[in-house]
Amino acid sequence: MKNNLESIYDNLVSKDAILSVVGLGYVGLPIALEFARRLRVIGFDIREDRIEMMKQQKDPSRELPPDDFRGCDIMFTSDPEDLRKANFHIVGVPTPIDQHNLPDLKPLMSASKTVGKALKKGDYVVFESTVYPGCTEEDCIPILEQESGLKAGKDFKVGFSPERINPGDRVNTLTSITKVVAGNDNTALDNIAKTYEVIIEAGVHRAPSIKVAEAAKIIENTQRDVNIALMNELSIIFNRMGINTYDVLRAAGTKWNFLRFYPGLVGGHCIGVDPYYLVYKAKEFRYHPQVINSGRFVNDSMGFYAAKQLVKKLIAASKNVLHTKVLVMGMTFKENVSDIRNSRVSDLISELRSYGVKVVVVDPYADNAEVEEEYGFSLSEETGSGYDAVVVAVSHEPYLKLTEDDFTGMLRDGEKGILVDIKGIYRNKINRLDYWSF
Repeated sequence: MKNNLESIYDNLVSKDAILSVVGLGYVGLPIALEFARRLRVIGFDIREDRIEMMKQQKDPSRELPPDDFRGCDIMFTSDPEDLRKANFHIVGVPTPIDQHNLPDLKPLMSASKTVGKALKKGDYVVFESTVYPGCTEEDCIPILEQESGLKAGKDFKVGFSPERINPGDRVNTLTSITKVVAGNDNTALDNIAKTYEVIIEAGVHRAPSIKVAEAAKIIENTQRDVNIALMNELSIIFNRMGINTYDVLRAAGTKWNFLRFYPGLVGGHCIGVDPYYLVYKAKEFRYHPQVINSGRFVNDSMGFYAAKQLVKKLIAASKNVLHTKVLVMGMTFKENVSDIRNSRVSDLISELRSYGVKVVVVDPYADNAEVEEEYGFSLSEETGSGYDAVVVAVSHEPYLKLTEDDFTGMLRDGEKGILVDIKGIYRNKINRLDYWSF
């Protein structure tokens, strides 16, 4: 094994060196398994229960099938000492926000300490967690240096390659999406780029600096957030005018340069979080973002807005709101995934309950124990019937097949009941029910 910073790629390919992935969630596990088909890999996670599941070829996030584990040269571990065997560390832990919408870097800082303790001369560390520009160099590298007693650039190299995994997407997968990579110098950049090229069929884009790579990732989701916010605001306006928003968007979409965004609840661990990281960093430079903050305000309000529209409909139907029961179908942050993190459906549910509405929630993908831990209520195993209204909050595949007759059977008043279709998946298909959509 060549023991120098310039040959890490060669050592990885020859399997003289080992690659580790720290954090085996939605981001880390797919990366670890993809590399493990070609390189020697150590998969590390602090949760022993998750590690045990992965040893049994089970994805705790229920995204990957058992076949994806087969033929992989990987050792799963929760013992930090095992990381000392690795030479190229990829950090893919969550970067959430706290209750004040401020960056919560505790998982990232903890992972940096763990990796720092395992660092040796000649090692590489690449961060994939979404952060504000400057975080890798200003927050993470000092921890790596302090814990290892080594000097970044001289003794070990650092890089950044933002994750671009889209949960539930079977078309735009890890290997088919161009990977942005950056390093703290040209040697680091070259080795990191070539290492990722081992698995990324779409190729890599070499960013000129770590800050550029950090910024590129954070504006991807900020751009989507702002555009969806515009659609949500238009939806509110058109609702007051009695115009169907989706009909408007379909008409406007006939022009070649119209951007195809749609209204909806914006949650999850990316679009609903990343803009707050950029806002936080911008304030350090005495700039208070107006457009980004406005977009966040609109999108964070939509769950409450939808609940209020439903309550108005219940009152208009001469219902005593305190005696009504509503079924909410879907709890995850997007369709066909099990991820409930930052699901804005919770806003809709809490707002309905604040009016005294009894709410029953079902979801074919979400885990009940996770919902109880995160949001404090349980999922119902059965859809049931006798509801005053049904809210289809997430466009899960099983829901796409439902008909108006299916909803009529769930409703107490049959054809006089209310259907709220958050994603507009039943537009032009509902003729008898009192129908409302964004």
